[in-house]
Amino acid sequence: MPMKFAFMCLMPRILVSFLFSSLLGLSHLAFAQSVSADVNPEAATGKVSKQLVKAQHFMAASAHPLATEAGRQILAEGGSAVDAAIAMQMVLGLVEPQSSGLGGGAFMLAFDARQKRLQSYDGRETAPAAARPDRFMQGQRPIRFMDAVNSGKAVGTPGLLRMLELAHQRHGKLPWARLFDPAIKLAEQGFAITPRLHAQIAGNKDLFAQDAARAYFYPDGVAPAVGVRLVNKAYAEVLRRIAREGVDAFYQGEIAADIVAAVAAHARPGDLSLQDLAGYRAKVREPVCSNINIYRLCGMGPPSSGGIAVLQMLGMLQQHGLADMQPGSLEAVHYFAEAGRLAFADRERYVADPDFITVPVQGMLDPVYLNNRGALIDSRLSMGTAQAGDLPRNLLARGRDNAPDLPSTTHMVAVDRAGNAISMTSTIEFEFGSKIFVRGFLLNNQLTDFSLTPVDKDGQPVANRLEAGKRPRSSMAPMIVMEAGKPYLLAGSPGGSAIINFVAKTLIGVLDWKLDVQQAIDLPNMGSRNKETELERGTALEKYASDLRRMGHLVGHRSL
Repeated sequence: MPMKFAFMCLMPRILVSFLFSSLLGLSHLAFAQSVSADVNPEAATGKVSKQLVKAQHFMAASAHPLATEAGRQILAEGGSAVDAAIAMQMVLGLVEPQSSGLGGGAFMLAFDARQKRLQSYDGRETAPAAARPDRFMQGQRPIRFMDAVNSGKAVGTPGLLRMLELAHQRHGKLPWARLFDPAIKLAEQGFAITPRLHAQIAGNKDLFAQDAARAYFYPDGVAPAVGVRLVNKAYAEVLRRIAREGVDAFYQGEIAADIVAAVAAHARPGDLSLQDLAGYRAKVREPVCSNINIYRLCGMGPPSSGGIAVLQMLGMLQQHGLADMQPGSLEAVHYFAEAGRLAFADRERYVADPDFITVPVQGMLDPVYLNNRGALIDSRLSMGTAQAGDLPRNLLARGRDNAPDLPSTTHMVAVDRAGNAISMTSTIEFEFGSKIFVRGFLLNNQLTDFSLTPVDKDGQPVANRLEAGKRPRSSMAPMIVMEAGKPYLLAGSPGGSAIINFVAKTLIGVLDWKLDVQQAIDLPNMGSRNKETELERGTALEKYASDLRRMGHLVGHRSL
């Protein structure tokens, strides 16, 4: 079962939390590599118990203690929550390269305490201008999935740095260059290989197959042993250039040229261009929000489906007396899974890049619509496979897509002295992304988050089909819960499409069942992505498998 943790920050009364399946401390916790697209975030071989942590003035939480320490340093110097996020992300790109980095993208929710305003920042990758809907098709069928992942064809234009630049321009306090110092120092001096990183490097034959990646990750022809220090001077130099010259140093010039050349030189070459990189722009978008009881829950909107789906699930469950259900009960598992089916059905039909297709966000979150959807849940029987809801009828002609939403992501949260807050999720898509390694960092395989087929089996066009310049749909779900106009809970999770269930479970645990953050995170994971009903392997939930099957559930046991 993955390790999970949470923090509580009293400044005043802000809960900072997220599910986590990474190495939080330098304890000996090994993680096995997974090649299954449905294992989210990645398969774990151990668990480290965590206790609630409190702070009075500021707090940062991330996937790795070295990144969290970088965030803490920045906050202690008077930096903003956004400043801390930038410092943490630069370190994560070094010490957790399998999950995120300069070659990927991100979504950020940022609360400005002075303006009392919450905004979201979209740093999602975009498809190259040369991309076409049939990119991953061979005749009438999609190519082998792993052939799509491990190729230049899967690389989208990275958006992370442009997004962080935009957020810093609006919310930063410390100088831009200062935020890169912790990562530069670690890259030059080296960092200790964790059990998790060792296991993932050792188990990844596709990473080994790429010459540049092999030279760095397998310096002696094998994965470095746990505790060995890994030095990445190329990454340090890239960060130094970006710190000194700004992000144009990444999107133009020598670094950009090397990125394009590496994508073109792959055995399955892609067509990312210098123009794609130079033309990338991050976007400011309004968050998607819903009122539930005394709280206002806000998340990332399209092109992410995460915020909408989480809000739909919680909205549909309110009519069923969720607060009165026993956490971890058969009843709770059944209702939670059924709500997930309904939300995922809508997600697959309606959500895609809003710059390319109309996404009926208001309709999907309308209280009457959610009440009607929730009424479809039978207390005794599973609905099996849910159908998308009856939103504007011209939209029902859209096809259902087959994007797998791969698991490797990271999440971080921060709150500064002034009460500014961020919740940010970033990714390079699959474990180690496309495996294409350039100047000390990996490039994403984000284009496999599009539907591999542009039309469904009935010939209907898929909303999330690949198109030039389009941003692939995501399941990332950074969330900020507001109470009386101030942040109350910061939440999010790594993982693929299971992020939605992870985050929804934790929010329900805190807001409905009145658990503290750590107790909510420690609840066994469960849910349905409109397929089988998933029960976390090795937990008390497995005892319900027979009862759920009698209720019509197809049950799966997973290392969630």
